[in-house]
Amino acid sequence: MVEKSHTAGLWPTFYEPFRHLGTRMADWLSPASDAKASEEAYRITMELPGVEEKDIDISIHEGVVTVKGEKSAEREEKGDTWFFSERQYGAFSRTFRLPADADGDAISADLKDGVLTLSVPKRTPKAPEAKKVKIGKG
Repeated sequence: MVEKSHTAGLWPTFYEPFRHLGTRMADWLSPASDAKASEEAYRITMELPGVEEKDIDISIHEGVVTVKGEKSAEREEKGDTWFFSERQYGAFSRTFRLPADADGDAISADLKDGVLTLSVPKRTPKAPEAKKVKIGKG
């Protein structure tokens, strides 16, 4: 018979606060975003204060838009005494699945005052066309 350690029950309670740490860190580093639709287009806005245009990569593949980038920490610490720092630095990545009527080939992006705006026009629905069917000799 194997005897259980008296600490065996302690490990799960110790581990629990750290269980979803990776997900929480990803959420913390993900920029705040909004998505909305108008009659003509879909718009996605992301807060990217302090991120330069050259540090942002936007791609689209199979109806999924991915925005990646990095906010670099540029601070000199010689002789400074830091009491706290709430500013976020590091790499980030966000993905957005586009609706079926979005024209991903016509996506545009604009970065102004730390806000990235992606505009994706809606496809205009084509009117169904009548098709003539020829009768072949069979």
